[in-house]
Amino acid sequence: MTAAARRTFLLWLLAMLAGAAIVWNSRFSADMSFFLPAHPSAEQQVLVDQLREGAVTRLLMLAIGGGDAQQRAALSRELRARLADGPELATLRNGDHHSLDADREYLFRHRYLLSPAVTPERFTVGGLRSAIAESIDVLASPAGLLVKRLLPQDPTGELLGLLAGLDAGAQPNSRAGVWASRDGERALLLAQTTALGSDTDGQAAAIAAIREAFAAARAAAGVNGVNGVNGLADASLQIAGPGVFAVHARTTIKAEVARLSMISTLGIVAVLFFAYRSLTLISLGLLPVVSGALAGIVAVSLAFGTVFGITVGFGSALIGEAVDYSIYYFVQSERGDAAAWRSRFWPTIRLGVMTSICGFGVLLGSGFPGLAQLGLYSLTGLLTAAAVTRFVLPQLVPANTPQRELGGLGEAFLRLTGRLERLRWPLVLLASAAATLLVVDRDELWNRELSALSTATAEDLATDAALRADAGAPDARLLIVVTAADRELALQAAERAGAQLDGLVAAGVIGGYDTPARFLPSEATQEARRASLPTTAELRQRLPLALADSPLAASKLEPFLRDVEAARTAPTLGPEALRGTSLALAVDTLLLPRPAGWSVLLPVRPPPGEGLRTLDADALRSALAGSGALFIDMKSELDALYAHYLNEAKLLALAGLAAIVGLLAVALRSPRRVLAVVAPLLLAVLVVTASLHLAGQRLQLLHLIGMLLIVAIGSNYALFFERLGSRLQHEPRAVASLLVACLTTAIGFGTLATSQVPVLQALGITVGPGAVLALFFSACFAASPSPRP
Repeated sequence: MTAAARRTFLLWLLAMLAGAAIVWNSRFSADMSFFLPAHPSAEQQVLVDQLREGAVTRLLMLAIGGGDAQQRAALSRELRARLADGPELATLRNGDHHSLDADREYLFRHRYLLSPAVTPERFTVGGLRSAIAESIDVLASPAGLLVKRLLPQDPTGELLGLLAGLDAGAQPNSRAGVWASRDGERALLLAQTTALGSDTDGQAAAIAAIREAFAAARAAAGVNGVNGVNGLADASLQIAGPGVFAVHARTTIKAEVARLSMISTLGIVAVLFFAYRSLTLISLGLLPVVSGALAGIVAVSLAFGTVFGITVGFGSALIGEAVDYSIYYFVQSERGDAAAWRSRFWPTIRLGVMTSICGFGVLLGSGFPGLAQLGLYSLTGLLTAAAVTRFVLPQLVPANTPQRELGGLGEAFLRLTGRLERLRWPLVLLASAAATLLVVDRDELWNRELSALSTATAEDLATDAALRADAGAPDARLLIVVTAADRELALQAAERAGAQLDGLVAAGVIGGYDTPARFLPSEATQEARRASLPTTAELRQRLPLALADSPLAASKLEPFLRDVEAARTAPTLGPEALRGTSLALAVDTLLLPRPAGWSVLLPVRPPPGEGLRTLDADALRSALAGSGALFIDMKSELDALYAHYLNEAKLLALAGLAAIVGLLAVALRSPRRVLAVVAPLLLAVLVVTASLHLAGQRLQLLHLIGMLLIVAIGSNYALFFERLGSRLQHEPRAVASLLVACLTTAIGFGTLATSQVPVLQALGITVGPGAVLALFFSACFAASPSPRP
């Protein structure tokens, strides 16, 4: 190795080490941020906040199956006890009576400030008579024991009313003292993670802690999951919720990126070994690939701060194109003559790189962070790979390195190209038919729902829906948001919205809703309820009149008098009063400080009944009209957001195509030559798109990116065929390099077609066959009238 080569290699190595250091300290993410806007509107900001921090995204639903109700209940209690003091979960509720002692104590102690029933009329003689009579009537019901014990202190039944209103219509069934599914075959638990929904590591830790605790609880009960004791066999645990989807998505993406990278690398190395028969050239040929992939991640990390997992997955496909440049050099250059290669072939390769820049550069203007990252990654990676091929490889290749002669492969393909000219018009007709099909079926062509990109399996979705229905959990889809300048005003706004929602609950339009004002009323409401309470002297006068003809004597209600007087003089409740209860988390997750004020979230629950039917969004909007509350259908908002970015991507793709045509017009200076380059690429895109449609694929965002990639990659092939022109028959090595490069590209992208990640699979099934068709069509339209014999 010469001194110049050593310096070049040293500079390259230092650059790679610096890049590796940046990558090592980069933040990688597999959450929904890939699909979220960089500059959201008010509605979109709520959506972003909820996906990252919302209470619904922190909910985990657990179901224990196997055995009988008593055994499942025992496992439920044991599981809750083992997780009670763990840092992963903020709350874990199973409906057990003792698990809600702190909550009931809070509700009972502050019942007169919390109860919506506390009004001046309730403590008149008539109001007292009616309320106490209702409490006495309840003595004969299943709640009679609780009422009898509390009657001296709470004869008006405020606590019972609060408990009845707590999760009204949403409480799961109860079996053996704990929550159970509607069919009674599973014990249910609801957990709230301490980690935010966007903290995938925290969600994974919580899920792992639950599974470990369940295994320990099952072992403690003498259950081995195969030959159970006491009739309990195959005790099982199901977990569902947004955190499960997030962890599954990250795990799937990581596994797929590793698997696909390994497969594509091995496949490409095998092709390179066939082409080079030299381990030295294979190793050197991968330098542009490694350099491009590393540079792409570094650029994205420095520009965005976070690298999405999908972007890294895209890098495994980039291997297939980045390796093309070294293939061009090693196969096209004769006896390693770098100067001759740069003179004869580099201008064409450079123009191909510039077309890629035009195609991907437009993505940088997208408001969709995912598209912008893919654009920056592609630009940086391809530019780096081309630069390393141009300036580094020629100096590192040892002198007299044996190179395999592939001219025979090129000559064989050249003989085929001589017969391809007759296929030009049939291909034009085929493309016309494809274009007609796409125009006619344009309304069914694109999938505009974000779920098209989800990694969630049908089984995961079914489990989540079933547990959500059994538990009556808040619908993650519909959310009402009110905002105000401070916490007090926000709570007052939530109370006004709640008053309107109460009418929808009564009408059966919704099953209920959650609000922090239920456990932490505004100061104004607390003051109004406090003012509604009579003095001790007034109560002493009214009680005998209210209890006339009642079996309850006024003398038995001295505790009631003391509690009412204590409530009249009690301090105003604040968030600190909720400490030690599970209600504190409900308030903290629904009452949120913001940079410009406070927000209150009111998740809406579906109406009770069989199945989880769609809520009446129009009725909700109508009920909230004029209240200042913002109604958000999260699924519709996500789908609308995705549809917006899909439309934006279409425009950007057209802009990229226009930029490529403009560049070619300047470089080639001939409409005919431009058409000769662009026509094969457009034909390839049309045929691939129509084929996907006929195969039942509804196109999504990454199919569109794949079409852009077909143009970017295929332009290299088309440019070589066009620029070689009449010299085509005399450049068998150049033709062979295109065949080898196309094969590596097809392997790099084709392996993605086997991916379980929809976005990666979409790239694979689009670009893999598209690159092959681009080469074939380019050869067809560049075929010489006089094929070489």
